[in-house]
Amino acid sequence: MADVFSKEKRSEIMSRVRSKGNRATEEKLASLFRANGFKGWRRNYRLFGSPDFVFPKKKIAVFVDGEFWHGHPTLGQVPETNTEFWIRKIEKNKARDRLVNQTLEEKGWIVVRIWQHELKDGKWHDKISKAFKEAEELKEK
Repeated sequence: MADVFSKEKRSEIMSRVRSKGNRATEEKLASLFRANGFKGWRRNYRLFGSPDFVFPKKKIAVFVDGEFWHGHPTLGQVPETNTEFWIRKIEKNKARDRLVNQTLEEKGWIVVRIWQHELKDGKWHDKISKAFKEAEELKEK
């Protein structure tokens, strides 16, 4: 399907997408943390890769990834216009995500990546709970 917006309008729309403070991802997860009693998280924590949330005492770094920007295998759709650019852009994002994951894990951090759609279906809770359990097991060793 061709883009319904002109090139200029699409550029304007895309320029407004922010990597921090996104209501559909970060603000939503913050409200879910509050509603579900998750404590100890911080935002804007200075750590490699700039995680969206960090639980410093547990060494858990949480990233909320949009399906488009991070190339979800089934939900991430590449635009039909300027396709080569977008494929390169998304592949660079995925490579950076792998580097961030590897670097943080080598430093002893547990990395949790949550897809934006998982904020709606509850999988985010399972991933965070699993990370908390893993942090407790590491602490006991």
